[in-house]
Amino acid sequence: MTDTAAKDLVRILRWPLRLTWAGLWAERISRCFWPLWTLLIGLLAVLAFGVQDHLPLEAAWGGLVLSAAAAIWFTISGLRAFHRPKRAEALARLDAALPGQPLAALRDAQAIGVGDEASMAVWQAHRARMAARAAKATAVAPDLRLSRRDPLGLRYLALTALLMALVFGSLWRVASITQLGAGSAQAMANGPTWEGWAQPPAYSGKPALYLNDQTGALRLPQGTKVQLRFYGEVGALTLAETVSASVTPPPASDVVQEFVVLQNGMIRVNGPKGREWQVVALADAPPSVTADAAPTREKDGRMKLPFAAKDDYGITKGQAEITLDLAAIDRRFGLKIAPEARAPLVLDLPLPISGNRADFSDALIEDISKEAFSNLPVIITLSVSDARDQSAKAAPLHAILPGKRFFDPLAAALIEMRRDLLWSRENARDVVGTLKAITNRPEDVIRDEAAFLRLRVALRRLDASAATLDVKTRDEIADALWEISLLVEEGDLASARERLDRAQDRLNEAIRNGADTSEIDQLMQELREAMDDYMEQLAQEQQRNPDNDMAENQQRMEITGDQLQKMMDELQRLLEEGKTDEAAKLMEMLRQLMENMQVTQGQGGEGGPGGKALKDLSDTLRQQQDLSDDSFNQLQNGPEGSQPGTQGDPGEGQPDDRSLAERQRDLRKELENLKGQGGLPGAGTEKGDAGRKALSEAEGAMDEAEKALREGDLSGALDQQAEAMDKMRDGIRALNEAQRQAQRDQSQGGEDVGRNDPNSKRDPLGRDPGEAGRIGSDRNALQGRDVYRRAQDLMDEIRKRSGEQARPEGERDYLKRLLDLF
Repeated sequence: MTDTAAKDLVRILRWPLRLTWAGLWAERISRCFWPLWTLLIGLLAVLAFGVQDHLPLEAAWGGLVLSAAAAIWFTISGLRAFHRPKRAEALARLDAALPGQPLAALRDAQAIGVGDEASMAVWQAHRARMAARAAKATAVAPDLRLSRRDPLGLRYLALTALLMALVFGSLWRVASITQLGAGSAQAMANGPTWEGWAQPPAYSGKPALYLNDQTGALRLPQGTKVQLRFYGEVGALTLAETVSASVTPPPASDVVQEFVVLQNGMIRVNGPKGREWQVVALADAPPSVTADAAPTREKDGRMKLPFAAKDDYGITKGQAEITLDLAAIDRRFGLKIAPEARAPLVLDLPLPISGNRADFSDALIEDISKEAFSNLPVIITLSVSDARDQSAKAAPLHAILPGKRFFDPLAAALIEMRRDLLWSRENARDVVGTLKAITNRPEDVIRDEAAFLRLRVALRRLDASAATLDVKTRDEIADALWEISLLVEEGDLASARERLDRAQDRLNEAIRNGADTSEIDQLMQELREAMDDYMEQLAQEQQRNPDNDMAENQQRMEITGDQLQKMMDELQRLLEEGKTDEAAKLMEMLRQLMENMQVTQGQGGEGGPGGKALKDLSDTLRQQQDLSDDSFNQLQNGPEGSQPGTQGDPGEGQPDDRSLAERQRDLRKELENLKGQGGLPGAGTEKGDAGRKALSEAEGAMDEAEKALREGDLSGALDQQAEAMDKMRDGIRALNEAQRQAQRDQSQGGEDVGRNDPNSKRDPLGRDPGEAGRIGSDRNALQGRDVYRRAQDLMDEIRKRSGEQARPEGERDYLKRLLDLF
């Protein structure tokens, strides 16, 4: 290798060698001194979090001394273990990383064959090959792994703590360690001083006190937090207090003193410019609650329980716990056996939303008619709590728990069976026997075919599971008996109205409580379905009793189905835009309309997509009801007493000679044809698919009813016919909703087109010409997607004009009043 090549090789190896040498330094420093920098990083993290500001002075100083001693020890240990790396060591590491160790080969000298030209040629070729390999040398990365020396990962914990301190703390807090000494120069010049604050509990409503301005006696509520800070030389000021009743008080010389006032006593700052206060701890008296009278029954069956509550600062929570009064119950019939264990019924007491909660009277009004304790002797215990979790209970009140009363003998009997079933599942067999007796000769006690059908379904289910009746099935059967009792007592219309009222109440409560969007949407859908059911039942009631005065001595209001639907759409829009106040007002208006209304068909009759198909489905449902009535009559009177066809199947008033099974078959085929014609609305939508699925299930129930009729099983056929009618109602309801949604979408699209029409002559408020002088308008001026943009444009224009000084002062004042108003 020539001298020039050697120089080039030295130049090429310069930086790889230097970097490898630096890596050796990094390896040995990290291995010898990692405990030191781990300690320093951890200490920095602790100081950045400000822990020193919350520790007693002695503990802070002790921690700093221990940290300094550990740092010195780790430094000495590291220096002992540290060996400075040499250049030869770096060269050897670099050479070891190359194939064949070419650097060592280049330092070798030829031992034999020095005078032989062939040997010399081979030697020079060998050195040239080694030089080529050496020229490819790169720096060797240091091995900085410390896992064997730090198996617990203390260095990572320290780094993590420092990162957390940088995010949630502040490096400026590190400087506060300088205040652990004799204090700042200014404090030393001015002498020791102090500051103090007394912060009463937030629920007391009393203001915080700056203790430097207070002298003499202090009247502080129990739970008041007192904080004192001492400045200057540590120990020049100390604290003495007897109000916290602490058995392990902090050192009296701590620069920060905090405690809570729990009893009468004194607070004294000892030292220059010290002060003493006599403290009177104002006790937080426990609350009290009383029941003003026994619970009463409202007209709609709800319980009303008046009560009064009192507390010196205010009630935060109240409950009424209702348990059975077994000693007062007449233990006969179904109540003879021991009742099943049941958790007490707990109701929240109403509290004033705004105003004084320290002394108020109110009434707990709840509909608990469906509860197992309804109309039985109970013990009612009222309890209230205050902000300090102090509670008080009223004297137990023994009373009959009010609930809905049933006057129809059959309804009352079903409610009694329901009560026995809820009392204990051991009564299931007795309840089955009683229900079988009731349905044995239904013509004597049951006037409503629908009630009979639903009762038969519930009876069969209870009979099949009586031996192994579980709680879930028991509760579902009890709910079915409740619905049947309402049907017997008040009819289908009342049941639908109760569901509508319940849906309105739940939506109202959700609006008041600020429920999330998903819950509001679910409750809105429930209200729509309840409204559809009520409209259907109301229309049927008017068809059955066209001369019946549904709102006697009240003014009737006539509203079309389309108008009612528009109100529901407006309510949906207000809820989506978060206008809860306007939505609540519209809900109240809707409730008042439903109290006194007469529903007429919407405009267009069968208009809209699927209108005729829906009408045909309604006709099929009516024919199925007629067939069910005839089946019920034949079950009561036998084949000779039935009068098929009187409901007008082939023609009004014309007899129908077909058998019940043939009529059921024809209805099934008619439903199958309606499904196959493709005229049903909502194809491809969620509601449309749900409606079609329900109709398919109704078709299956019709098929089972036909089989039962052919086999002479009238009871089984009635059950299947009831199932078919329920599924048809569900399907019609879902398809109606799908049709209305399509009409709403079409209507909104039409409104957008009209609104964006450049030829429109409406003013910025959306009014037609000639309406400028009117106070109101027949249409809603704020509709569609442009409402916010138009409102913002108007507000911007008003602000612009109010700032134009050239306008008359009266006009500018008027514009400013508009801005203040909106």
